[in-house]
Amino acid sequence: MDAIIAFLFEAIRYGTPLLYGTVGEIVTEKAGSLNLGVEGLMALGAIGGFWVGAVTDSIILGILAAFLSAALGGLVYSVLTVTFQANQNVTGLTLTIFGVGLYEFIGATLSANKVFPEIKEGGHIEFMKSDSGIPLLEDIPYIGKLLFSHNILVYLGLILAVGLWFYMNKTKVGLKLRATGENYGAADACGVNVTLYRYFHIIFGAGISGVGGLYLGVIINNGKWNPGWINGYGWIAVALVIFAKWSTSRALYGSLLFGALTILNARKGNLKEAFPSVLGWVDKIPDEFYQMLPFVITLVVLVVSSITSKGKGDQPSCCGLNYYREDR
Repeated sequence: MDAIIAFLFEAIRYGTPLLYGTVGEIVTEKAGSLNLGVEGLMALGAIGGFWVGAVTDSIILGILAAFLSAALGGLVYSVLTVTFQANQNVTGLTLTIFGVGLYEFIGATLSANKVFPEIKEGGHIEFMKSDSGIPLLEDIPYIGKLLFSHNILVYLGLILAVGLWFYMNKTKVGLKLRATGENYGAADACGVNVTLYRYFHIIFGAGISGVGGLYLGVIINNGKWNPGWINGYGWIAVALVIFAKWSTSRALYGSLLFGALTILNARKGNLKEAFPSVLGWVDKIPDEFYQMLPFVITLVVLVVSSITSKGKGDQPSCCGLNYYREDR
């Protein structure tokens, strides 16, 4: 049982940044924008939160900095695609290249301690390094370790996913958001400020993705900067949007599944220990197979989704399209 708990605990930890990236992209796409820059946004959030958190030693300021850093990237994306009608795919890819490049440049400088003396040698930071857990509840046998021993960002992600589902499906503002993503012209004709709704939700969704990037750095990588923090998580998050059928509630178990796939290589011993007669062979498979598995499954999700019929809960009709008000 301990081996199963340990595996599921790690699956939740590694699925959390995917949850943030997926939820952020769902919010963006509900507003009619396909932002392929999630990888770059997570990188911006990671380095922004890492920098401010290291200097201030504050979890709150670190999270806020991660959100604002990525939100700034979302603002740039909004200006280019909403105001200047730039191609959304090209803009998103450019944002990824810029965000990852800036993250590696600033991160290397911080880690080497060349410019910012507040950062300890090696880029170590103390804020939010380990899982703190919920007092008393974390002492409950089995479920305490599994459910109540995580960092605050895990629970914040859960609240965000559920809260945004309620917001988009049960509120008047959420209805206007979904109407915007389904038909710009119809929403505009009904009095919805399409430009404002798109700007706000693109920026807000970008900020959420940025917090996921921060989680990757300070929790999964123990507060030590390295150039492989993001490591394709943003692209998996984009595919998870499709897997979740544009529902933030479905993103919860989708991120858990892909989190489990991500840690298979490191935690295959737990599976072998828990089910020796059934999974005794797992450690005989090359490590490279487990490393590529999340990305292979991502491709499978994209292929399957492209050949299945479109139904309820699928991609918003205007997602990826620019709005020309004169043409409505």
